[in-house]
Amino acid sequence: MPYLLPDQRISFPHPSTADFEGVVAVGGNLSPGVLLSAYEQGIFPWYEDGLPLLWWSPDPRFVLYPENLHIPRRIRRVIRNGRFSVSFDASFDEVISLCSRAPRRGQHGTWITNAMMRSYRELHKLGFAHSVEVYRDDLLVGGLYGLLFGRVFCGESMFSLERDASKVAFVHFMLRAASPESPLNLHLIDSQMETQHMKAFGAECIPRDAFLNLVSTHLVAEPAADAWKMLNLIPTDISS
Repeated sequence: MPYLLPDQRISFPHPSTADFEGVVAVGGNLSPGVLLSAYEQGIFPWYEDGLPLLWWSPDPRFVLYPENLHIPRRIRRVIRNGRFSVSFDASFDEVISLCSRAPRRGQHGTWITNAMMRSYRELHKLGFAHSVEVYRDDLLVGGLYGLLFGRVFCGESMFSLERDASKVAFVHFMLRAASPESPLNLHLIDSQMETQHMKAFGAECIPRDAFLNLVSTHLVAEPAADAWKMLNLIPTDISS
């Protein structure tokens, strides 16, 4: 299959044709054009090394509306004590590498394959994929990465080398993105599959059709590297 440039798009089967698990299609590649096409259509890749590439659009979809963010008391205390510092898009390559090695309950391998890392690093260079880093004494101990498309952030993965580090990354991102000083105007966090980790922050399941309507309204596939890096300049307000 030829390599697709970022501005080239393909049409996937409609998500309504997905099987009972949410698989829409099998095969293809992870070129930037294919990946951007997938996210624009409410679809994401997820597979294990050595197995066929699978494209998913589960029903229901697990999402977080920013106004429904719940911050657990312990995480508020951790942020207030200032043990961790945070940056945005400072070490994307290292974040995705550490996410790929993070142990997952019930999983023996990783879905963040070498091919996946290469593709998302390319999307980072193009201004679509972004990271949050958490440090303790200049040591990277946690973080997350995902893709920003207009008013929709598609969360991909997190890692923690110390307790709560990935949660600190997520809360800093959410609070700074919601700040009046922020260039972002987030409407939706796509968490894809249900997890207790995100449920604790207020994420919920919505019907796939409702999610697709939100995507068609708020997802814009335009680079946002400058807007993301501006989050470095915004203080985190944990007072509310």
